[in-house]
Order: sequence, then structure tokens, then C-alpha cells
Amino acid sequence: MVEIELDGRPVDIVEGSMIMHAADKAGIYIPHFCYHKKLSIAANCRMCLVDVEKMPKPMPACATPVTQGMIVRTKSDKAIKAQQSVMEFLLINHPLDCPICDQGGECQLQDLAVGYGASSSRYEEEKRVVFHKDVGPLISMEEMSRCIHCTRCVRFGQEVAGVMELGMSHRGEHAEIETFVGESVDSELSGNMIDICPVGALLSKPFRYSARTWELSRRKSISPHDSTGANLVVQVKNDKVMRVVPLENEAINECWIADRDRFSYEALNSAERLTKPMLKQGGAWREVEWQVALEYIANGLKQIKADHGAASIGALVSPHSTLEELYLAGAVMRGLGSENIDFRLRSADFSASAGVRYLGMPIASLSQLQSVLVVGSNLRKDHPLFALRIRHATRMGGSVNVIQTQAQDWAMPVANAMLLPSAQWAQALADIATALAAEKGVVAPAAGTATELAVAIAKSMLGGERKAILLGNAAAHHGKASSLLALANWIAAHTGATVGYLSEAANTVGAQLVGAMPGAGGQHAGRMLAGGLKAVLLLNNEPEFDSAAGSAAVSALAGSSMVVTLSPFKANLAFSDVLLPIAPFTETSGSFVNAEGRLQSFHAVVKPAGDARPAWKVLRVLANMLGLEGFEFESSLEVLARAGFDGGAQAAFVAQDKLNNQTDAAIDLAPASGEPSVAGIYQLDSIVRRATSLQLTADARACRSSIGADGRAVVQEALA
Repeated sequence: MVEIELDGRPVDIVEGSMIMHAADKAGIYIPHFCYHKKLSIAANCRMCLVDVEKMPKPMPACATPVTQGMIVRTKSDKAIKAQQSVMEFLLINHPLDCPICDQGGECQLQDLAVGYGASSSRYEEEKRVVFHKDVGPLISMEEMSRCIHCTRCVRFGQEVAGVMELGMSHRGEHAEIETFVGESVDSELSGNMIDICPVGALLSKPFRYSARTWELSRRKSISPHDSTGANLVVQVKNDKVMRVVPLENEAINECWIADRDRFSYEALNSAERLTKPMLKQGGAWREVEWQVALEYIANGLKQIKADHGAASIGALVSPHSTLEELYLAGAVMRGLGSENIDFRLRSADFSASAGVRYLGMPIASLSQLQSVLVVGSNLRKDHPLFALRIRHATRMGGSVNVIQTQAQDWAMPVANAMLLPSAQWAQALADIATALAAEKGVVAPAAGTATELAVAIAKSMLGGERKAILLGNAAAHHGKASSLLALANWIAAHTGATVGYLSEAANTVGAQLVGAMPGAGGQHAGRMLAGGLKAVLLLNNEPEFDSAAGSAAVSALAGSSMVVTLSPFKANLAFSDVLLPIAPFTETSGSFVNAEGRLQSFHAVVKPAGDARPAWKVLRVLANMLGLEGFEFESSLEVLARAGFDGGAQAAFVAQDKLNNQTDAAIDLAPASGEPSVAGIYQLDSIVRRATSLQLTADARACRSSIGADGRAVVQEALA
């Protein structure tokens, strides 16, 4: 540690830090543009010039290392005049278009110009003009004349997203930030460039010209998509979601969010929203009142139970639903006498597990891994924010090993990759275990061959102290998922690694915690999706797109006497009998448990659209109409408490004794039949599938996705 004097105050700071770091620690603001705490130092804007004693010229605070006894003044005449001179040069070519700029009101340049800019300019020459650029459906680069060449966007692509999609061409006044050869910006994290741009050069294309920043209310929420549990700020105007930006949380999403979290809000305002209950009569849909729809359902369930027994009734629930909704769905089924409830719509192995499967470590620890083996995950697309952290680990010297079906660009160096059909993944892990057993002089858990690649991965997993084996979506949904876990645990036990599931959905862990799975004698999702049930409750999912059964689910469910769909959208029209409009995450209160086992509760940020209602309220009223006891809930917090969680908990960890990735399953190396069911990055759930701008991206085009006139996402074959 060294001690410096900063504006007359002593500050202790780690040796090798910059003056800017010391100022941050002391809470002293130094104006800047190019500096960002998560990016490398560029020192090209010079706005952070400060007065350092015994230095003849002002020095950039972001690029000047501290030394013992250094005396720094950030507000002396020398520093202020230097900063004012830099601001004058920055404004020479900057267009005077603040009144129409979408960044107005939250523009760093605008704010600093008030404090450091002059009332008039000494330059009367024409300002330079930079031609606009089209880089895709998410980012607007229509006003690149505003760019001040801070290069934050360039460094973000290189260092955080792992893909250098933007760069600076030419020099001097001809310098421009652009893509090259007319390429689009296709990173799954690209929207973060909008946040870190200090001027109005990079803007959100879907949000542009739709509202001014001072018109928006800002409300906290949690992402309902993947298992990160990214913290969000949802910006609202006139009870309509207008924009979503990250809420900084170093332990979870840092200051970033994926494009899936940022732009999916478009679906919430789409024409596909279901705003009134609907009944199908004579093959035609008609809108009805809530009382009529719920009475129809209650009477139908009672009749089916009387005629065919409670075992003929089941519920297929989405792991993107809240804890409260999942708990009540299970309570309604069990109140009727049925154990037929399941959230594992994409799974092929339904073996019982003693504990709740989870990440096995804090999310933040992914950034410190020295060696990791990822099995069955397209990490970059399935979990963009987990990939971001592991990418950081590789920059610090960590090694990444992969078992996957095909080569994928993870935008990070991969040390060893086993590219095999999914049916051979168990054998691949057995080969690694065999190589490890030979290295350590122990007996292998299953017959394998110590191939050259298996030996390389085994040696990689023996190196370092912080290491993990991470099972992805395809491994979790694999026909031999239990064997994969058993082999992963053996390898981990002999290398000192942790084992964890990356987890597909926002509430995969939470669904396990509240028992949204069949009890003794109940049917799992695979059997229910094959048909045979007389009555099916579909909570927040579309089996055709959200299950392993795919299109076969349509004909199977069409054979049921009654299918009830609870959804924010006009979904499952082909086989449903009743549609109930429920509120998406922005219109209801609830809780998610992310991959690391962190419980996060959130509130509604807008009123429900039309006659939509929170699903927990719908299920509560339905239970009352069915005559079930114990459903007198007045708030979602009461439901959460009944489910066994602290009703006031915010960002609390689930008790560790509930979370467990151990298994006593026998290892079976016989090849599994069929491929694991995995959703594409922009096909993950019903909200993402209906977000127009996301469906125009290169990732979405790769699977030829479009939105059908009947309100269902139509996914065609992937391009060859």
C-alpha cells in the first residue's frame, strides 16, 4: 500500500493503482470519458487531467500510477483550466443537436459541458459530418458525428464480449468508429455498448425517439430468462415498459446484461398479448369474463376427477415462472389428489435426485476459475453472463475444456475440445476418468480409454486450485443425465473441482425447491407430453416450443378432454380449450432463485395489461372455486412464506443443505437415444420469442424464426 495526498486528504491505495482508482476510493469525482472501471485504460480523452505536484504539466488521472507521498489536486486552477481546454477541443466538431438527441438528459458530455464548457466557441469552421451506419436491429449508429472517440465500445468488444466488432478507422479528424466490410454487430452482449457510450453516438434502436429520459420512472426487477438472475432497471412511461437497463450488482451481473434481458420487453407491448380470458366454443374462440372462464375450468376439473380419477389431471409448468406460481400450481394439483406436475419439459432423464441441482459455487467465482470443464453447453449463447465471467478467467490464465457436439465460437480460447455426438458424452467422461485414474493410481469408475485428448483434459483439471465441472443445458436434458453427473462427481472428487449445473431457466433451481415435480405415483413431463391425461394445466409455456416433445406435443395434448393455458400471450391455440391471461414478470410480484441458489424477489413495475391477472392470484381463486383448503393468500409474500421461504427475503441464499449435486446413480455408458432438447438463444421462452428486434438478429435468423399470425412462434429448420 502507498499513501498519497488527494485534495488535501490522505488516501491509502494499492501500489500500481492509478490516481483515478485512488479518487474512486476517496469518493472524489474526476471528470472523464474514456475511463471505465471494467475496461482497460486508454487515456485518449484527456478529460481527467489533474495537477500533480512537481509535474510540469497536468497528468491524466486514469493513466498516472500513484507513488508514495504523491500530492494530487483535482480542483486547482491548473487542473480546471486543463479540463476546460480539453472540453473546448471535444466540442469543436460535436453537433449542437441536444434538443433532438435521445441521450439528452443522461449524456455525460452534456453534463460535463455545463461545468467545464465555455458559453461560446472560438471555432467558426464547419463541423465534420460522419455518415450513419446500419449495424443491425439493436444498436442505432445514425448519429456518429456525436462520437468523441473514447473507444469504450471498441474495448468492450475486445475485452468483455470477446469479439472486436467495432474499431477505429482512419486518423485525425477523419477517424471513425465502425464495423468493417459492412458487418453488423451480432454479439449477444452488444446492448451494453449503448450503456457505456458517454454521448449519443450509440443508441438503442428499438427505444430511439420513443421517450425522453426525464419522462421515465425507474423500477427494479429481475430477469425472467436464463439462470443468472440479472438485476434490471425497468423504465416505465404511462404504465408501459419503454426500456430495460442493468442494475449494477457485482455478485451477479456486474454492470452488464445480455441482449435477451435488455430487448425482450418489446414482446410485453406486442399485439400478441392476451388481455381477456377466452373460451373455445364450436371451434371458435370468444372472449369471456373471468368468472365464466374459471367456473368452466373448475366444473370441468371436478367432472374429470369424478369420471376418471385425480390421476387423469396434470400440470406442465414453466421454470420461467415465479416461485409463488410454481408452488401454487403444485398445491392445486395435490389438493385435487394428483401428483402429476413437472417443470422438466425438455428433460429425457427423470431419475429422482436427493438434492436440488445448482451451480455449485457463487456466480462471482466463475471469474476466478483456473481450470473448467464444460459439458453440453453452447456457453456463449446459453448463458452470456456466465460466459463473460469465464472469458475473464481465461484472460487471467485460466484454461477451458469442452465436451460438445460441434465446434462453437465462444469468443475465448479453448484449451481442449472433445467434439462428439451427444450419445458418446458419457463415454468421453469415462475416458477422462480413466486417464485421471492412471495419473493418480486409483480405480476408474467405468471402462474407458485414456486417449490423448482425455489425458490433456485430465492434466488440465489437475492443475490449479480453483476449478469446476459445469454441466450445461444439453447435459441436464440428456438421456443419460444421471450418468453424466455421476462421472462428473467422480472426476471432481479426484481433482478437487466443484460440480455444478449452469441451469436453463430463471427458476430451474426454484422449481426444484418448491416441489414442482411429480411425487410418488405421479407422471413426469415426458409421460404427460405423450398424451393420456384428460385434463392438462399449462402454466406459462408452449409445449410445441418449450418441450422435448416438440410438434408431437400438439397432437398428444389435442386428445385431452380439457387443456387450460395460463399465458401472457395468445398461445397453444391449436389444442387449448381455455386461455387465461396472466401477468408477465413486469406486471406481477414474485421471486426467482438463480443458478447459485440466491433468492431474489421483485415487484410489479406496471399494471397488468387489460384483464390480465398475476398467475398466483388466478391459481388461488381457482383453488377456492374447487373447494380446496389453505389458499387464503392476500399477497405473494404470504405464498412465499407458505412455500418455506422468508417472506421478507431479498437476495438471500437458499440454505446449503437443500442444494446438492451429489448422486448415487449407477454409471451407464450405453449410448442415449435421441438428441438433448435445447432452446436457441432467442427461442428460450415465450417473451423472447415475441421480441421483434431480437428475432431480426443474426442469431435468430440462423434458425429462421418468425412470429405467426396466430400468436405462436414458428421455428423452421436451422440453415445448413
